[in-house]
Amino acid sequence: MQFYKTLEDILQTSKPHDKIEKFNKFYKQYKLNNISHDNSHKPVVFKEPSFTKHCKIVPAQQVPRRRKLTTNEDKAILIHAITHIEYSAIDLALDAAYRFKNLPKKFYDDWLEVADDEIRHFLLLESMLKELDYNYGDFNVHAFLFDTSMATLNLVDRMACVPRYLEASGLDANPQIITKVKKLNSPFSDNLIKTLTIILDEEIDHVKKGDYWFKYACKKENIDPANFYKIVEKYLL
Repeated sequence: MQFYKTLEDILQTSKPHDKIEKFNKFYKQYKLNNISHDNSHKPVVFKEPSFTKHCKIVPAQQVPRRRKLTTNEDKAILIHAITHIEYSAIDLALDAAYRFKNLPKKFYDDWLEVADDEIRHFLLLESMLKELDYNYGDFNVHAFLFDTSMATLNLVDRMACVPRYLEASGLDANPQIITKVKKLNSPFSDNLIKTLTIILDEEIDHVKKGDYWFKYACKKENIDPANFYKIVEKYLL
């Protein structure tokens, strides 16, 4: 099994469970060291996200907004938004492993482990959606995370913008959502809080990985890590 070509196929797989099945087969072989690496492979700059055929993509301002969580639809809108972030994060982690070559094995270990975590998060949230009689893809989504990934095609910028800024910002948002959900005081809220707590704990580790590889890339490229905000401002602010 060839590392980059297989990841390229997984990244372009649209149906979530097909993508997950392909990744699980690949990851099993990766951990068994049954993978070859062709570093002459040229990564594709993808023109559209893998979920294009599964979800309707709209500008971020047109994505449905949650209200007071009093109806199943309100709850589903909230969970769907988080589910979409986690699904996008699967591709973000896979793309890091796919796009950046000639790095220590730990880099690929780290981002494939992150992808595996994001898959578990997605499945937990998807099951909650189904309990409400909704599915991933039932609401419109945006492609902001994908667009950011395809704009940051060098390691320093990617690590700065995605795990070190966007994922870190998600760490701040997660407790705020938990606080709001607690007010519902229901089996639904208890289950969602449990899921969000699992995600929060594991996302902290993802941000730490991003910080490590950002500093590694800065050292390699002789870039001052203090330029972090200038890099983020270039793409996101």
